[in-house]
Amino acid sequence: MKPLILLLLIGDAALAQPVSAGIKAGLPLTDFLDVVQTADTTAVTNRNVFGPEVEVRLPHGLSIEFDALYRHFGYTNYEAFASSTVTTIGSSGNWEFPLVAKYRFSAKRLRPYVEAGAAWDVISGLRNTAGATPCSVVCENTDYPPSANSRRTAGPVIGGGIDIHAFVIHVSPEIRYTHWAQSYFNLDDDLHSGRNQVELLVGLTFRR
Repeated sequence: MKPLILLLLIGDAALAQPVSAGIKAGLPLTDFLDVVQTADTTAVTNRNVFGPEVEVRLPHGLSIEFDALYRHFGYTNYEAFASSTVTTIGSSGNWEFPLVAKYRFSAKRLRPYVEAGAAWDVISGLRNTAGATPCSVVCENTDYPPSANSRRTAGPVIGGGIDIHAFVIHVSPEIRYTHWAQSYFNLDDDLHSGRNQVELLVGLTFRR
């Protein structure tokens, strides 16, 4: 009976914790796709990353935050053969799901904080199309379009920022670093996704 009562008390305390929701947006400070300088490849990554965030505040300046951040990217690759050129065009959405524990230092309006946790990254809606000009037996028998090595990866996250409190609005600019366990792409050693990611983010949440 006592364990059941204790479990109910813990659950009630957890539900009583303030929960805030809002949006987070920012810019990557590192390139999502890396291109070999000598390769006939171009890559374009949407510089904007944005999505919802939810945070549960705990006692003693602690909290837990979960985000769902989206970006879009595309690339074009040219592969020259003896009598033709194969052009591969790819595009995809990308979802990043960070889950971090945060600690805020004591202050009234400007509260610095540090954070650490893990993130999961997923490619969504990857599309590849290929064409040749002119097409010969060589390009017809070539395995195109190339595909991603993996559709998902994960890695540790660390970061820090400042929580600016004004009335019921909290603005939280921060810098966040993520190290991914593996790269998505390695297309003929011409194009690959970076494993070290640095982002400048700003969160906007509403709570007391």
